[in-house]
Amino acid sequence: MKKLLYPVITVLLTAVLFHCQTNKPKGSFPKVTAQEGAGQPVDVRMDRDHSPVIPAAESMRYMQVEDGFAVQLVAAEPLVNTPVALSFDSKGRLWVVEMQGYMPDTLATGEERPTGKIVILTDTNGDGVADNRTVFLDSLVLPRAICLIEDGILVAEPPNLWYYEIRNDKPGRRTLVDPKYTEGGNVEHQPNGLLRAMDNWIYSANATKRYRRKGDTWLIEKTHNRGQWGISQDNVGRLYYNDNSINLLGDYFMPGVGATNKNQRGVPGFSERIVTDNRVYPARPTPGVNRGYMQGVLDDSLRLTTFTAACGPVVYRGELFGSSYTGNVFVAEPSANLIKRNILDERGYVTQGKQAYQGREFLSSRDERFRPVSLYNGPDGALYVVDMYRGIIQHKTYLTTYLKGEIARRDLTLPLACGRIYKVVPKNKTLRRVTLPDQPEALVSLLSHPNGWVRDMAQQQLVDGKFTQVIPALRRLTNETHNLLPALHAFWTLEGLGALTTDDVVVFARQPAWPLRMQALSLLPALLNQTTYAAYLPVLEQLVAQSDTLAAPYAAFAAQALRAVQPATADRLVLNLARTYADNRFVAGAIVSTLEGREEAFQQKLTAELPNTTMAIHSQLNRVITGSRNARGNRDPQALTRAFPKGAALFSSSCQTCHGADGNGIKALAPPLNQSQWVTGDKDKLIAIVLFGLTGPVDVNGHVYKAPEINGDMPGIGYNKELANEDIAQLLSFIRRSWRNNADRISTEEVAAVRQRLKDRQKAFTVAELNGL
Repeated sequence: MKKLLYPVITVLLTAVLFHCQTNKPKGSFPKVTAQEGAGQPVDVRMDRDHSPVIPAAESMRYMQVEDGFAVQLVAAEPLVNTPVALSFDSKGRLWVVEMQGYMPDTLATGEERPTGKIVILTDTNGDGVADNRTVFLDSLVLPRAICLIEDGILVAEPPNLWYYEIRNDKPGRRTLVDPKYTEGGNVEHQPNGLLRAMDNWIYSANATKRYRRKGDTWLIEKTHNRGQWGISQDNVGRLYYNDNSINLLGDYFMPGVGATNKNQRGVPGFSERIVTDNRVYPARPTPGVNRGYMQGVLDDSLRLTTFTAACGPVVYRGELFGSSYTGNVFVAEPSANLIKRNILDERGYVTQGKQAYQGREFLSSRDERFRPVSLYNGPDGALYVVDMYRGIIQHKTYLTTYLKGEIARRDLTLPLACGRIYKVVPKNKTLRRVTLPDQPEALVSLLSHPNGWVRDMAQQQLVDGKFTQVIPALRRLTNETHNLLPALHAFWTLEGLGALTTDDVVVFARQPAWPLRMQALSLLPALLNQTTYAAYLPVLEQLVAQSDTLAAPYAAFAAQALRAVQPATADRLVLNLARTYADNRFVAGAIVSTLEGREEAFQQKLTAELPNTTMAIHSQLNRVITGSRNARGNRDPQALTRAFPKGAALFSSSCQTCHGADGNGIKALAPPLNQSQWVTGDKDKLIAIVLFGLTGPVDVNGHVYKAPEINGDMPGIGYNKELANEDIAQLLSFIRRSWRNNADRISTEEVAAVRQRLKDRQKAFTVAELNGL
């Protein structure tokens, strides 16, 4: 930290705060003072042409929150500035990521400047409100996530993932964990989250890698791609996430299995749509959304109808709200200034959910600058809300002309140095601050705490402290299987300490309670080797013989590790599973995940025993085999990158996240570019799509793609005037000649001609409009 600059920065922030508090157009809002009852609806006239900055204490008066709850302020400017993520340490302090460089204006002027920070916010007098700010790190470029682990902190600063040792709240030695934490993508489409999950691995949203520290070494493994912004876990360690237009996605299975076949595009049971209802109910008109010009995006009252910026989901795991809220998932929607509540229903390993309310939200605000972007469980059981509090939240890559006009209409660009953190609490309940003790035995007792945050932190402190002296106490806790959650945490704490034995796993794998069996079975692929297979194989065989439908996918996931030591035994196990569960898509997907490079050979064996090729196992095998054959015929990506360097870079930053590196599209996001007639066909139509976007449904090679199979709207990139015609021409030439596409190039002049002809266009195309060009 640059100590000499801190007094100057403090003065500047104070000046900005004064601007935040006084930059209020006269007549836009009546004066409202903070008083008891904050959070109740305020009967004021909202002027669509004005969106003033409202001081935090007053902004809470514009919030409508569920009956019986209240919103309390934790921190506000100048103590915090443009917060996007946070983490609590063992003392209950807030470590906050400040992305101060994000979109200073509609052109993102100076976005690359090193203005980001990691700050520590402390409540020194115990009143629940932070009153002290310490800058831990500064001079960061668009930082996006942190994770406290052992004696340090992971910091995601694209493209790098760093680890800093912490010494008296100051950064010590820095280690580069991953120079490619983000590969391509723009600010809206880069990994984030850094969730330290129950299985002791660290997961990110919008990423295919997970991380773990072992001694001084950082392990990096492949995992499933998950969501866009924000990631959370439930009480048994399964992950939840979403993308901007989808309320809630998640995994039916534990996160450490199934991501082992590079030829398999999507494993059933992962990235499942948990809540299908994407309707939102803003408390105010919300014309300032990127596609507000499109029919159906806004209703007759100019309110957003469905999610357009869903993010920051969190599974509520505290005890403060009451049992009816435990396991509910809250989702932020900053474009509509609200937080949604979803109620989940678990049946076997399948989890589905519904919105808690129709026609209203858990929390909504009539302050347009209220931008909830991340949600968290707190040490006190409260729901914590990170409010970026600013006007512009759409990145320039996809910023439409329409939204630029809305930003100008209500002067949403400035100020930039605001930000708030709130917590939602039940009324008439006493909040108790929880700090973690130093004594290992006391930490073991906290594995039974009713608050999931406390259990997680106790587990992490035991693992980080390498407190092997508590192993006997942990093992006793695993034997108390009637206390489900403490037993789960004790099991994974033993794993984190390297003390989990084969007997421990076998005992858990035979428990009648499914969540206990699930933990053990999820570990088998990592534990099964030449030494242990003799102990684990009878467990797998027994599960299959008993037709344990819940365990069957996990038995299939374990077959790959078994094949490394007993190939013939693994093949018999998989064939037995295939015969028994031939039309179960989850078992089929798990089987295929273990067959990389062996899919066609297995299909021949399977067809001999199961000639009915309409079964799920055959369908999934056919898709993987076809994709693998196509990949072998793809063009050389390195040669194409050399031929179209700007195009390859632009594809990576703007297209790859939704369409996939292989061009085959991504579930719930976008259709294929590979062998698409829209890519290889009429040049002018392709140029128009990329410049201004496309609203579905859209037919690609005989298959009609529409929501929810894909996001119904593809944003254009032509609204960015800084994007040169040459760069767009290279991008289009790159995708027209990538993978199995073999179309001719597009020239700079061709792009310029279409751009000039359509220069007045301000909305995305439909297929009908494209066909009329």
